Amino acid sequence: MKKNNLVFMAACFGMFLFGIAMLSLGTINTFLVDKFQLDKLSAGSLASLLPLGILIGSLFFGAIVDRFGYKLLLIISSILIVVCMILIIYAASFPIIQGVFFIIGITGGLINGATNALAADVSSENKSANLSLLGVFYGLGAISLPLVTGILTRHFSYESVILGTAIFLMLPVIYFMVIPFPPPKQQQGIPLKKVFSMFKDKVLILFSFVLFFQSAAEGISNNWTTSYLRDVHGLADDKALFSLTMLVIGMTVARLILSYVLKKMKPIKVFSLSCILIAISLILLQVSGSLAMIWISYFLLGMGLASGFPIMLGYVAERYAELSGIAFSFALVIALLGNTLLNLLVGVVSRTWGIHHITTILIAAACLMFLLATWAFNQNIKKPLK
Repeated sequence: MKKNNLVFMAACFGMFLFGIAMLSLGTINTFLVDKFQLDKLSAGSLASLLPLGILIGSLFFGAIVDRFGYKLLLIISSILIVVCMILIIYAASFPIIQGVFFIIGITGGLINGATNALAADVSSENKSANLSLLGVFYGLGAISLPLVTGILTRHFSYESVILGTAIFLMLPVIYFMVIPFPPPKQQQGIPLKKVFSMFKDKVLILFSFVLFFQSAAEGISNNWTTSYLRDVHGLADDKALFSLTMLVIGMTVARLILSYVLKKMKPIKVFSLSCILIAISLILLQVSGSLAMIWISYFLLGMGLASGFPIMLGYVAERYAELSGIAFSFALVIALLGNTLLNLLVGVVSRTWGIHHITTILIAAACLMFLLATWAFNQNIKKPLK
């Protein structure tokens, strides 16, 4: 049990690092624009390379951890992120920066998938509750980097703050090196027949498509909030950006609460209530007449979005205990595709009919998540994996 606690903490430290890595671009974007005199197209290329890298990392982490274990992957990926942070300071040309953010994306995808699978593997019961607690550390990482950077850059240069962050990120690496990890689950090689059978498992596909819309809803909320609030509610950029902070805080607080609630309630019931909360928050956002109500709406939206990944991945981990890494890869790749495709849809809709329609798209996504999750849960009971 003590060993499992040490390993679970390793997963939490890795997720904290992932949260920092994912907010790195947004946090130091101003520094990069000034240093390399970037136009919007060049700066936008970084925003495209990061999710592409995450998709690639998510595709391959499962086979790596199931075959070779978690320790080496977490150590190498974390060191690469530290090296990339240092390269950001000393890079002499913009193509190097593009390569750096592509690598940060790949390593971030590897770490995100590996830490989720690791947390599920060492949780004999209450997998969804522990995965929810794991998500708290993502929120802490995501909040801490922009907060600390905003404070420290008043007194120190961006280069000094980035270097300090890189040095700090060596602490999880040291922890990964000194603690024991579980052995690889497939030391004799990956059973390809079982892997290919995943493509025919309707239950896994249904759970994955819940995450397709879950990831899309999170991505739309993150990417389009400032534009939506500026154009529809007339908010200044700083107030719109604080709405994003409220979203992250709501998600982090909810995951902390869920780590307890999911030990008492059935995960599917919690997820159903979360979908209802998403719809309520979006309706409130549509009718909000004050800044306080807008911020409350985004806090509630964050709370509603908090349960999707922990609960669905918990079910996937229970169904594929011996191939949890590959099963998580399958689910996370579909989730990331949903994020990409529905964000493109929002771009088309906002240009054609107006950005105010994003709340309608998000409500539709919440309804589809509810229906698919209910169907998947019932099928999971009727058709257990043989």
